[in-house]
Amino acid sequence: MTDTHSEAQLTLAELLKDFSLEVTGKEQEKLADAADHIPQGTRVNVTYLGNEDRASRVGTAASARRLGFTPVPHISARLVDSETELRDFLSDLGEADAAHSVFVIAGDPPAPHGPYSDALAVIDTGLFAGHGVEDVSISGYPEGHPSISAAKLWDALEDKIRSLERQGIPTSITTQFSFDADRVLDWIAEVRRRGFDLPIRIGVPGPAGVRRLVRFASRFGIASSAGIVKKYGFSLTNLLGTAGPDRFLADITEGYSREVHGDLRVHFYTFGDIEATSRWVEESLAVHR
Repeated sequence: MTDTHSEAQLTLAELLKDFSLEVTGKEQEKLADAADHIPQGTRVNVTYLGNEDRASRVGTAASARRLGFTPVPHISARLVDSETELRDFLSDLGEADAAHSVFVIAGDPPAPHGPYSDALAVIDTGLFAGHGVEDVSISGYPEGHPSISAAKLWDALEDKIRSLERQGIPTSITTQFSFDADRVLDWIAEVRRRGFDLPIRIGVPGPAGVRRLVRFASRFGIASSAGIVKKYGFSLTNLLGTAGPDRFLADITEGYSREVHGDLRVHFYTFGDIEATSRWVEESLAVHR
């Protein structure tokens, strides 16, 4: 990675400003319980998982809006059964005042359930403008993807950005969570080198049980166990504690260059513990302001 220590112009408080959170469609109550620790207007991503239904996804997005947050419902392309289902979902979100911002991903199934094989296929439908969507987030993979080559990932990223540009829809990137700050910063520098100056939200694991972190890292092909140990400084033989994002974010701020990396924010994957993550951010901001 380029040595940027002398150019670092980013404090933790600046990095955490306008952070976002991710919750599942089944976590309305948890979001409400944590609401006092989350700034008004915070972007709250709502997942689109196979074990959720449309009512729970829309309900949680609507709840986020009522609580004073900005809902960002996910659309998982391969889980959408039909164009009718996509239209109905967007319509329901619109009725709940929760369609202004969405996050589009390909999704986990190896084969699509319907006509959409990837996020670009959903974006290219042109349905967003007619349903009140004002900005679209897309995914980024600083540590790669277990089943997609790096070249294809870059092509897909560029195709999605270009399609949204043609439609006049502002976009941003939210990255998969990582434990390797160097790889994240190098990946962001490459995004900028390719001419894209859109906002990037760095995916970060919130404070979560170590066992849970390891399980999710393995699921998404992110960081070997050795890499997790190195970055988080704990022993995999003692999985009883928690690991926080402190060290990772410190590495990001240390290696950051405004000229090289541009507009960066943080997106927290809460792994079912919204309140722990919200309290961690609240406390960190109080200390580092």
